[in-house]
Amino acid sequence: STCKATKLPIRVDKNHPRCTKVSTSSVHHRASSAKPKGHVYDVAVMFRHSNPKPICQSSLPFHRVLSDPPPPHGTQQRFYKNTLSVVSLVSSLKLWPLETPLSKVSGFLSVIGHMGEVEIDDYCLFADDQWFKSDMSQTGNIRHVDALCSVAEIEEIDFSKLLDRPSFLNMERKRSFDERSLSELSVALSPRHSSRNADYSSRFFDHPEYVFSPSRTSFIGTPRSLTGFEPHPMVAEAWETLRRSLVFFRGQPVGTIAATDTSEEKLNYDQVFVRDFVPSGLAFLMNGEPEIVKNFILKTLRLQSWEKKIDRFHLGEGVMPASFKVLHDPVRNSETLIADFGESAIGRVAPVDSGFWWIILLRAYTKSTGDSSLAELPECQKGMRLILSLCLSEGFDTFPTLLCADGCCMIDRRMGVYGYPIEIQALFFMALRCALLLLKQDDEGKEFVERIVKRLHALSYHMRSYFWLDFKQLNDIYRYKTEEYSHTAVNKFNVIPDSLPDWVFDFMPTRGGYFIGNISPARMDFRWFCLGNCMAILSSLATPEQSVAIMDLIESRWEELAGEMPLKVCYPAIESHEWRIVTGCDPKNTRWSYHNGGSWPVLLWLLTAACIKTGRPQIARRAIELAESRLLKDNWPEYYDGKLGRYVGKQARKFQTWSVAGYLVAKMMLEDPSHLGMIALEEDRQMKPVMKRSNSWTC
Repeated sequence: STCKATKLPIRVDKNHPRCTKVSTSSVHHRASSAKPKGHVYDVAVMFRHSNPKPICQSSLPFHRVLSDPPPPHGTQQRFYKNTLSVVSLVSSLKLWPLETPLSKVSGFLSVIGHMGEVEIDDYCLFADDQWFKSDMSQTGNIRHVDALCSVAEIEEIDFSKLLDRPSFLNMERKRSFDERSLSELSVALSPRHSSRNADYSSRFFDHPEYVFSPSRTSFIGTPRSLTGFEPHPMVAEAWETLRRSLVFFRGQPVGTIAATDTSEEKLNYDQVFVRDFVPSGLAFLMNGEPEIVKNFILKTLRLQSWEKKIDRFHLGEGVMPASFKVLHDPVRNSETLIADFGESAIGRVAPVDSGFWWIILLRAYTKSTGDSSLAELPECQKGMRLILSLCLSEGFDTFPTLLCADGCCMIDRRMGVYGYPIEIQALFFMALRCALLLLKQDDEGKEFVERIVKRLHALSYHMRSYFWLDFKQLNDIYRYKTEEYSHTAVNKFNVIPDSLPDWVFDFMPTRGGYFIGNISPARMDFRWFCLGNCMAILSSLATPEQSVAIMDLIESRWEELAGEMPLKVCYPAIESHEWRIVTGCDPKNTRWSYHNGGSWPVLLWLLTAACIKTGRPQIARRAIELAESRLLKDNWPEYYDGKLGRYVGKQARKFQTWSVAGYLVAKMMLEDPSHLGMIALEEDRQMKPVMKRSNSWTC
């Protein structure tokens, strides 16, 4: 047949696994058969791609696409700008309750146009033996088609008018569907008869890096959606609080301060922290305000080039600041940026993670806007190379992981994370992968690309082999022999089995696992660290199987890790004599407080992203509902104390910006999972090592 709108031939290979359709006879057969107690809707969709970049068809796993010619078996289908395709009927899209209005189904279908790089121009519904067609030239409502149409008649619908007018269901969507539909997406939209991707049918995105995140306007101040569901009242308050935290430099917003709490001494909470701004930047990107992020990236890049000196020691050229502030001079009527590279920080801790977060945010900006011109600026290219030079330089290291001092990341106080902390390794891995996508293939860039690829292979193998802990590995370590010599040693780090803490045996579920906090000679830190494990999922440092295991552990140990306020920054807390030795009797890091087992709402966005990537949105929804019960009422605290996270932290700042931003990002991602593409990368198949775990059984 031929599409009337474009005269493009459409050929259907009914035997091709990626190109199936429902025949007219099957439609009549279903109409005449006994019906369940509900409405069964089928859909035919016409769409065109709005982005010139090719995308994988697997990012739209619920479509069956008719193409000419069909792709070779086993290959991924790709589309390009101005390609017009017709989606065939998807069998049994969803069984809806009898009282479900057709308008809700229409709103539900609008989601399809925002899960990938497509604009839906038109669609038809088959419901209760009759066809309904969208009337998008007027109001976008569903109108009744007089009689039951055949599949052939549907194929002959004249879509020519669609090419001359804007699409109703376009990429400027304000809101999406009821959150409760998220957990049903995979069942409702995945092809039931496809066995090739059966193992991954419960995921929203098989390939998030191919999903375009169009910087849409948020639902704030916009009309009700087709589904009629209103945003949570906290959302408007959160946006107001976030905007109050904006910092301006010479008339332009350049970041957000750490907290707007006026009841406490400012200390350095009136500064723009690089790591703290990341969730704020993501919120603005998702809300269609990329200029703030662009300004932040360029201003911090300028600060990187400054001379960095602590006492008489010059820091590395690539070091990014931990924070900066805008100094106003009322006499001269001027503004100056002042950066802190650790010389003013409490404990003089080094901001190792700042450079990694900067690269990750640059990639998020590029992915969100579709604009690579910022990343391609010579200054940005040089900035990335300087950061990477610090990490990839040769030294005395025997491992591909980064050796760090205590307090080098979000946990910026003495907490026993010196050595090779999981948070830094996961951020390092993510930054390397982002840089690999952003670096230009010129003479200088090509050299770094080669070094990055080598390091990624070594780092992924090391982390997946030695940092990973599950029930079997724990049992193996429990039975380790010690004092083994040569390359045949099983207990490579000479870990003493008697050093295993008692709590880990009860904490480890039969199904589940996680990346431990640290590993070095004769030392394994078995504590759970949330940020490192969530980032391992998002960066695909964790294999798909390991990602599932991490989510299994979170579900199994929900009371311990989430309690009444998600989410524990680490678990468990250290106390008594160990607390005195490890923290130096730190009064801020007492047990179940601050970094020592405190609950941090900012981690909501990382958990939500990990949940969506692994197809577990119900976990994120549960966490967000917990947070919504307290956060606004408690004035957005920095952290909560207690084993269950029940109490506002004893030294927690109120109106903490990243608590606000973390909630907004989590909420927007749950509403529109395509935003995941900004901050998630799929596994590089070439990097995947063969996992061989040695046994250490003593016979």
